[in-house]
Amino acid sequence: MLAYPSPTTREEKMNMIRTITDRLMERFGEDIIAVGVYGSTAYKKEGLYSDIEMHVVTKDGVSIPGHEFIYGKFKLELSCREKSKLFERARRMDDGWSIWAGSFVNVLAIHDPEGIFAELKEVPFQASEESVRDMMRTFMIWEPYETMGKIRNNFENGNSSYIPLGAKDLAWQTAKLIGLANRTYYTTRARTYEESLDLKSKPGGYRELVEFLEVGDLREKETLYKLCENLWTGLNAWFDEMGIDYRTHELPF
Repeated sequence: MLAYPSPTTREEKMNMIRTITDRLMERFGEDIIAVGVYGSTAYKKEGLYSDIEMHVVTKDGVSIPGHEFIYGKFKLELSCREKSKLFERARRMDDGWSIWAGSFVNVLAIHDPEGIFAELKEVPFQASEESVRDMMRTFMIWEPYETMGKIRNNFENGNSSYIPLGAKDLAWQTAKLIGLANRTYYTTRARTYEESLDLKSKPGGYRELVEFLEVGDLREKETLYKLCENLWTGLNAWFDEMGIDYRTHELPF
């Protein structure tokens, strides 16, 4: 028989969180200086099948292994880091910033006598404006530019079955850029498109592609391809407006 996720109430989740916290404190004692919950449970927006994600913070110099496992009805992820390494991770600027930053900003403290999570919530916003722009420039080369090339190649070669996948990739990559441009993180992956459409700065053609992916007929490959081209035009105009040039005008060597 196949095993499927089991529905769990918030009360059941909180009871499990307390059980895990008590077990950790019994096992590691004062080496653990903070335990908190992030993700949908921290937002109080978890569903019946949501997993439990927890930060476990140890003293610097004390390392304990993280765990990701299924226990009874629960899927749990324990992210274990020394305090300095936790802050270092939260300070990092990368292309997924708008997806993961919320896990450091919105933390439901379970054990936090030193107020670590209150301090942590400011850290993801400490990156300089130039580092954000550099990340957008780099990511544009890594992903959207390459994705649009694949979309064009497959459309020209008659491999229309790829177009929906390519369009979804392009929309997701653009959502990450929108989060960076607005210095705004998304509450969950499931609400990324919804929340990105409400942000002030975004490229032309993005809304139209996202809405088509949500309610349109993906068998209309030519329409989908044109929407990708429109977004690509919008992305480049958007970058120009922000003064971000991702092209190299002289060979770098």
